[in-house]
This record gives sequence, C-alpha cells and structure tokens, in this order.
Amino acid sequence: MNDDIIKQIGIELAVKEIQVQNTLKLLSEGNTIPFIARYRKEATNNLDEEQIRKISDVYEYQVNLLKRKEDVIRLIDEKGMMTDELKKKIMDASKLVEVEDIYRPYKEKKKTKASEAIAKGLEPLAKIIMSFPKTLNVKDFLNDKVKTEDEALEGAKYIIAEDVSDNATYRKWIRAYYFRTGMIVSNLKKNAEDELKVYEMYYDYKEAIKSIKSHRVLALNRGEKENVLSVKIEVDTNDILSYLEKEIIKGKDNAGYKYVKEAIADAYKRLIAPSVEREVRSELTSESSDDAIEIFSKNLERLLLQPPMKDKIVLGFDPAYRTGCKLAVVDWTGKNLDISVIYPHEPRNEYEKSKKHILNLIDKYNVDIIAIGNGTASRESEDFIASVIKETNRKVEYIIVNEAGASVYSASPLAIEEFPNLHVEERSAISIARRLQDPLSELVKIDSKSIGVGQYQHDVPQRKLNESLDFVVSKVVNQVGVNINTASSSLLSYVSGLSKKVISKILEYRDSYGKIKSREELKKNKILTPKVYEQAIGFIRIADGDNVLDKTSIHPESYGVAKELLKSLDSAACDIGTDDLKEKLENINVEDVARELETDKYTLEDIIKSLKQPNRDLRDDFEKPLLRSDVLKIEDLKKGMKLQGTVRNVVAFGIFIDIGLKNDGLAHISKLSKNYVKDPLDLFNVGDIVECYVDDIFLDKKKVSLSMIEPLNV
Repeated sequence: MNDDIIKQIGIELAVKEIQVQNTLKLLSEGNTIPFIARYRKEATNNLDEEQIRKISDVYEYQVNLLKRKEDVIRLIDEKGMMTDELKKKIMDASKLVEVEDIYRPYKEKKKTKASEAIAKGLEPLAKIIMSFPKTLNVKDFLNDKVKTEDEALEGAKYIIAEDVSDNATYRKWIRAYYFRTGMIVSNLKKNAEDELKVYEMYYDYKEAIKSIKSHRVLALNRGEKENVLSVKIEVDTNDILSYLEKEIIKGKDNAGYKYVKEAIADAYKRLIAPSVEREVRSELTSESSDDAIEIFSKNLERLLLQPPMKDKIVLGFDPAYRTGCKLAVVDWTGKNLDISVIYPHEPRNEYEKSKKHILNLIDKYNVDIIAIGNGTASRESEDFIASVIKETNRKVEYIIVNEAGASVYSASPLAIEEFPNLHVEERSAISIARRLQDPLSELVKIDSKSIGVGQYQHDVPQRKLNESLDFVVSKVVNQVGVNINTASSSLLSYVSGLSKKVISKILEYRDSYGKIKSREELKKNKILTPKVYEQAIGFIRIADGDNVLDKTSIHPESYGVAKELLKSLDSAACDIGTDDLKEKLENINVEDVARELETDKYTLEDIIKSLKQPNRDLRDDFEKPLLRSDVLKIEDLKKGMKLQGTVRNVVAFGIFIDIGLKNDGLAHISKLSKNYVKDPLDLFNVGDIVECYVDDIFLDKKKVSLSMIEPLNV
C-alpha cells in the first residue's frame, strides 16, 4: 500500500490514516464491505459501509492515477525530454485531466496542420516569430514545398497555435474560467419534433454553469440527444484571448506580434474552445450523473427499508380493462392461496359479479389488506375496491402499490421457476401482494433500475448505476439479515460472501434435508467453506433453531463473549429478549465489561443490542405504509386543503407524493420549507408519511401541485 495515497485519502475523506490502512488491509484479505462494517468495527473505528466503499473507490482511483503518472513519465523519458521540474509537475497533479494536459505536447499526434507545417521545414520560422524579433526574413524559409511567404507564415502560425493549445497551464486556466463564468445555452432546433413539449422550458434557455442543477444538465443532454435542442457553452472570448496574449506576447513593437496574436486566436477558436467545451460538458455530465445515481440509491435504500406488513393476509389486485383484473390471495408467509380474474371495467362491465367475488375472497381467507397495482385502470379499480369495502363484514383496508418492475419480474426465468403453472399477469398479482408484505424480499427479485424511484436513470453510465444500486441492495439485505430457511435465491445472492455456487448448495441442501436448524450445520456439512462461513454467517438467521443465538446478528466468533456476558449477569440463553435481562444489560459499564471479557466496545455494544432484541428488524423503525378505506377525487380538492400522503419519489427538484389520486402530486423544492433547501433528500425520503397542502389544481391535466408549508390563511 502506498503511504502517500493513504495520507491523501485520509485528508480527502476526513478519516484517520490508520482507519484507511486497516480498511484497505481487510479488503485485500478478501473481506466484504458488509462484514467489515458489521464485524470489524474495532479495526476501522466504526466506519460504515458508505465510508468503506468510498475508501475503496478513492484508493482505486489514486492507484490508477499513479499508474498513469508513471506511464507518462516513462513515455516522455523515452523521448529524452524528461526533466526534474516536469517530473515534479506530473507527480503533483491531483486529477487525471491535469496529467493528460501535461502529456499533451509530448503525445504522438495524428496528421495535423501543425505537423504538416513542421514536415515542410517551418518549425524554425515559428520559433523565430515566437522570439518576437525586430525584423523577420520569411524568404529564407521558402522551398519546394513552400512557394510563398504567406504560405510560410500560415504554416508557422499553425505550429504556434498547436503549441499554445498544448500548454497545460493555459488549458487549466481556461477550463476554470469556463466553470467560473460560462453560460450553458440551449435553443429549439429547426424542424425539431417535441409534440408533448417535454423540453419547452429549454427552447430558449440560458443558465450559469456554476449554478446549474444536475437534473437540468441531464435534461439538456437528453434533449440534445433526441435532436430537439442545440446546446452550447458561451463565454467571453475576448477575456480568454486577453489572458493568452498577456501570457504569451512580449510587446507590440516587433515583427512577431501580429502573427502570434493571429495564431492565439486560431488556437483558441479551432483547438482549445471545442476541446475545453467537450471537457467541461463531460465533467458537468459526470457530476450530474453522480448526483442522479446518489438520489436513486438513497430512494432505493428507503424503499427497500419499508416495514413489512407482518401477519397480514393480502389480496393482490393487478388492474386492467379488456384482459380483466388478476387477483391473488397470499397468506402471511407470502404463500399463494388463490388465483382468479374479474372484469369490473370496460368492455365487459361485470361490476356486481366482480364485487360478489371479492367479498367471497375476503370472507373465505379473512383478507386484511387489498394491494392495488398503480398501472392501467388503477384508479378505476380503487373506486371499485372502495365501494366493495363498504359492504364487508370485517375491517379491510387498501393501498395503492407501485407496481414498477412487477411485469419485468413476472416474465423472468425466476418467476417462471417459482410459478411455472401461472400466467404472467397472475404472477404479477402475487408480486404486488408480496411487495406490500415484505418489500425487501420481493424487490430484490427485480432489476433495481425498473423499480421507478430515480430520475434520468437511463441517461447515466449504466455500469456505475448498476454497481451503486447493487451496493445499496447488498447493504440493506445484510443490515436486515435473511432467514436461511425461507430466503429466495435472489435474496441470498446479496448476502455477504455468498456466490451462485454456494447458494445452489444451500438450496439443494434445504430441498434434500428440510429445515436448517443451526448455523453450525452449514459449516459441519461443508455447505459453506471456512472463509465464506466467516463472511456470511452473521447475516444468516435461523428463526427457530437449536441455538437461540442463531436468530440474532451476533457472529458465532463472538458466541463465547455473549455466553460469558450472560453468565456474569446470572442469566442464560433462555433469558434473551426478556425484560429482566434488558434491565441488567442497561446497567452495565461497557468499557469495564469489554476489558473483563477481553473484547472491544463495538462488539460488546452490538452483542448487548442483540441480547435485548434478538428479533429486531431495523425496518420497524420506519413508518408503516398509509392504508386507505375510501377514495379521494381531484374534484374534492380545494387550495390550501391539508392532506396526508406517502412520498413516492425524491428528485433534485422536489418530491412526488401519493395523496390518493391517479397522479402523484409534486411538491417543488421551493415549496418544501420556509428555509432554503439545497437537496430534498435532506428533508424527505421515499416511504415517508407526510402532511401536505394543496398549492394548485390543474383539472384539465388531472394534476395537483403540493406544498409542505402551511398556508397563512389556513
């Protein structure tokens, strides 16, 4: 490990060098990020998953940067042009773009106007002009390839222009000037097609680069890609030319002044400006993509952490018109009990027959909640279900479930394997019911990009997006833990250390021998190798096994400490989770007991938490989904009306809230607080139950704008 890089990472991430060093050592030994974050806190001084990942990413970037620096030094040295000053300049560069700027003059170039001029023997003339002589004799440079003085001067200016363009210092200043003062400008392209006026606000648009928001950068990029918009960057060219002339030209009273000035103008217009504009827009896109990926990742994390609806019988309702509404009743474990189809809507309009069927299902299976997918015919189905509920003999509520990705899952090999005898739509109804019962277990079966809680997810680097979303799912799955006896292959695939091969062995063993009764069983029967066992076992739960500690997040490597702790408190394993033990654990001094038991305070604190709440599910800390029993119509709304809703999506420009209408209402970022809001994620998360106010109603578009700020007249 490179000490300089470790020091740099420590400064950049505001952590101690020893934390960086230990984290990198643990990663190099094949430990996973979830394992390090949960079970090696003493080594990292309690770094979380995000910090560990950041250390890993920054280290990888710095290693690659160092490798490129060494390559550039070697390549320049091979040309015999390396100096101590140049080497120091390369090694001091903090970004890859700076290294490439320094290397630019030494790089092998394709055929250019400058290289053609050099081939004609005009490089000495260019050097003479750049010495700003009192007089200039161009005739000395005429030859078979250069017939006139104008041709010679033109070639010399091309050489000077390329030298100016290749200067790393000038490029760095100009790039910074673009970011500091540049304006990004867009216009509607001639003959462009934008029927829905998606990009209307950008038809004649201008905004400072230094203040433009990430979602607008991505919107401009998409509009440009779809040939609707032309996008460019405007800067004060005179300012840049003045800077270059001041840096390069040595007085006006000489024979070279005019030609160098012309070469500088050519260098900027032909070589520097197009290149720097590409670089600036690329950097804007990269930063905006990172922002979009971060928003998507945070939204996905909160969606996955939505509390499960435990011990509830759910009727999944997949709405449709012509093909009918598919129904699936699932029990509290997610097992499918009943599949059927009804036709309450057009064209068949079997309203009463459908109502009777739903009432029969509710009575037969004691249905608690009806989960309605939010696709085609969703709100008509909501009207229908609300009227049915009024005639039930027991308390039944409903909820609109975001079905994004349900159809993707339903047609997948995994769904076919799970329900080989069902149609795609029937599997979709089961998925809708299950994603209410246990969002995490169901959503891991679906490509994260299809879940619908991002913005511009198709406009960002897909590999980077996939890596970020996979990290989030893995983080959540391991934080929650999985029941080894009920977990699907999809859920197990995110458990720390488990490969496809290992998962197959677990499922085969489960099918052959039935319920797994202990963590030790997995090691004893060689289902898990010692290293995989170490990395995975703490995240695997045995709900009703032989060892009560197996249902906790305590790692088997710490069972000895847990037992010694119980013994010191005159308690036993059977006391875990009892009020008596909780009281005893409240009164211990963690620092003192950690020394006595020869462990660290982090491990002991985690053991104490697990002994207090062995079945703790961190998802229970979040708000339960908002259930309804009647329908809200847009015609019922009035400005200033107070409503309760669920945050469905958080984006850079605001939050979308489900208030029970067909379309989610948007609370713009300017309506989120009386104070300035930089990022909506600072205040709201997907799944939050919020109180909001009707800000405006657009009956023609069936849309509502909302505000989180209480109106003064209410």
